[in-house]
Amino acid sequence: MAEPLRIAYSPCPNDTFVFHAWAHGLVPGADAPEVTFADIDVTNGLAARSGPRGTEAGAELDVLKISYGALPWVLDEYALLPCGGALGRGCGPLVLTRPDAPDDLSGKTVAVPSERSTAYLLFRIWAARAVPGGLGEVVVLPFDEIMPAVRDGRVDAGLVIHEARFTYQEYGLRKLADMGEAWEQDTGLPIPLGAIVARRSLGAQRLREIAETVRASVRQAWADPAASRGYVLAHSQEMDPAVADQHIGLYVNEFTADLGEEGYAAVRGLLTRAAAEGLVPALGPGALDF
Repeated sequence: MAEPLRIAYSPCPNDTFVFHAWAHGLVPGADAPEVTFADIDVTNGLAARSGPRGTEAGAELDVLKISYGALPWVLDEYALLPCGGALGRGCGPLVLTRPDAPDDLSGKTVAVPSERSTAYLLFRIWAARAVPGGLGEVVVLPFDEIMPAVRDGRVDAGLVIHEARFTYQEYGLRKLADMGEAWEQDTGLPIPLGAIVARRSLGAQRLREIAETVRASVRQAWADPAASRGYVLAHSQEMDPAVADQHIGLYVNEFTADLGEEGYAAVRGLLTRAAAEGLVPALGPGALDF
């Protein structure tokens, strides 16, 4: 009997909603994988360190949820799957400050969720124009620690993702800028946030099978949302159920089932622009091919 695939994704509602059916062996013809829960900063690092000379921890994983911002560093070892990720409109990262803080971030300390996150990539593109004096220190914190750090004055501003879009007012914070809004106004394209990648060494046929399994898991989640409810709430860090529903509604959409032409255009647009500005390695020919 073949060993189960090993997959890592976050405990956030959109991921547990998407992968519930597969994780529980409910997709016909597909065995349940071994699941590891990890924050996006952790999976970005695992993917980047999982090459031939990589760490044992990274080498154990077959499928991962990572940031699109981290994708250029891992494409030699991993293929981008055309489904299962997070890409959409009106769902971008936010820059938050305290109400009495100045709008100008020049010289200020900013907390970010990962130096290779899509959020940070969008933030750097935005800051190149919006912060002419240049930022001060950038510190990496787990995403759920950023808003308390801003509130308590340990940092001047925070770049937040996930459900923070719905809860930042509870921390007494204000929105300084919306990175997704800036991106959409500049490009007209949706916002690429989280990608699902699978190890190329599994072979083309196995990769196609994994993609179909992920797509089937998404469709089952939509067909019977109640089935995943317990799994979603058990891993959502005591999130209010209404916020979990908003989270799923925002980040799970038609691009989750299939990136399609527009989704791939958004990914190429972001990474090509970032490469031109020296923020990520340039994509080689066919790098995003599946």
